[in-house]
Amino acid sequence: MSSTTLPAPGTGSEPGHPSDHSDLAALGYDQQLHRSLGKYASFAAGFSFVSILTTIFQLFGLGFSFGGPAFFLTWPLVFLGQFMVALNFAELAARYPISGAIYHWSRRMGGELVGWFAGWFMIIAQIVTASAAAIALQVVLPSIWSGFQMIGEDTALTSPSGAANAVVLGSILLVLTTTINCIGVDWMSRINSIGVTCEIVGVIALVLVFFTHAERGPQVVLDTGSAGAEPGYIGAWIVSGLMAAYVMVGFGSAGELAEETRNPRRVAPRTIRLALSASALGGGLMIVGALMAAPSLTDGQLATQGLPYVIDSILTSPWGTILLIDVSIAVFICTLAIQTAASRLMFSMARDGRLPASAALAKVNSRTGTPIAPSVLIGLACIAILAVNVGNSAIFTTLSSVCIVLIYLAYMMVTVPLLIQRLKGWPRGGVQHDADGQKLFTLGRLGVPVNIAAVLYGGLMVINLSWPRAEIFDPTGEFPLLRWAAPLTVLAVILVGIACLPHGKAHPKPVTIGA
Repeated sequence: MSSTTLPAPGTGSEPGHPSDHSDLAALGYDQQLHRSLGKYASFAAGFSFVSILTTIFQLFGLGFSFGGPAFFLTWPLVFLGQFMVALNFAELAARYPISGAIYHWSRRMGGELVGWFAGWFMIIAQIVTASAAAIALQVVLPSIWSGFQMIGEDTALTSPSGAANAVVLGSILLVLTTTINCIGVDWMSRINSIGVTCEIVGVIALVLVFFTHAERGPQVVLDTGSAGAEPGYIGAWIVSGLMAAYVMVGFGSAGELAEETRNPRRVAPRTIRLALSASALGGGLMIVGALMAAPSLTDGQLATQGLPYVIDSILTSPWGTILLIDVSIAVFICTLAIQTAASRLMFSMARDGRLPASAALAKVNSRTGTPIAPSVLIGLACIAILAVNVGNSAIFTTLSSVCIVLIYLAYMMVTVPLLIQRLKGWPRGGVQHDADGQKLFTLGRLGVPVNIAAVLYGGLMVINLSWPRAEIFDPTGEFPLLRWAAPLTVLAVILVGIACLPHGKAHPKPVTIGA
């Protein structure tokens, strides 16, 4: 069997991996960002984007309210589908270790237009997702100390005072994350790694607390409870799967930071898979533990309050407060990770001349090695999105749900063109190695079936996420048009994208390695 060795070592300055800079040059780019991230920092980027402590804390009640305890069974199914996607991403990350991963992978597999829209979808989705993560502070901080409720007294996100206070807290958080992103990737990675360590410790502690206070056995996950509003239990159970679909995204962030990671051809593929797997394992144990430890499964409080209901019934101060502090740390690093990934994606597209004001957005500060303009622009855009919550919290919630559809569409704009290329013989050249002689991650003969599974899963999930359900998009019944929010928003994003679509070809021209 033939083999291909990718670029030989050049003059890179990073110890142990001198080929990284010349490796990037072979793909058509100069090393501008500071390359300093190791394995754990790369893993932390993906894990903190998923942030199970933040997302399950927010969304547990959504899944339980529709599917009862058996909603847990959607968790391993969604993980399996997403892992098929992650395996494809890992193979691409080994061959194209470039910032703006989704944009570059789809561009190299599907062409300029597909790549541009994949990047456009991801930028919009990440801005809204960062806003949704930042607003979660309102759920946590006022419970730690009443002084965090600076506007009014009602802390509920749906109340006028709660909505306004959420915007204040979220805006302060976004100012902090923007500042950290502007200071440099070293500070970002240190803070993110410390935060991820705290989150992992918090998840382990929470799981232990749940299992040691169990009221029932693990067979509870087979209890269908009371079906939701959908006709028949299967319909309600399918809706409950949206919870897992909302949580398990963003695991590809290791690819977004590839140009700042040492030896990314080996590190990024591994951390993409590990970030998703660790999140799925920790999240699954949290869900099972909460179902086992809940004081009641039938009093309605688990559906309306979610994990806080279980935690409050088990932990007393100060342990409950310590856990809430840990959740607030998770919210902080989740917002930081999403904003970082979005800024690298925006920088990467601007560097190719694919965005308005590309010249300004593509500049990298020589001292910090950071693209400052994208970080500031994304921070301001997130705060603007947050302001929607003051006027109408239902619309903000709907936007947060719809942005997940955009992420899944962007993922499919990678997996579908990749499948087409596989059927044409990609990757060619036999076994491929990096400059150190190590084999690149590859799916081999499993590539086509795994890719087909990823495409089928993505298509089914886009349909499930977009379905015009009143319970998801218009729970109050006041805005019937919101039921169609997903297709209408996608259409609006496409139309705005067409207006912003740059003319001419990207620079530099894609360089295909092992294609």
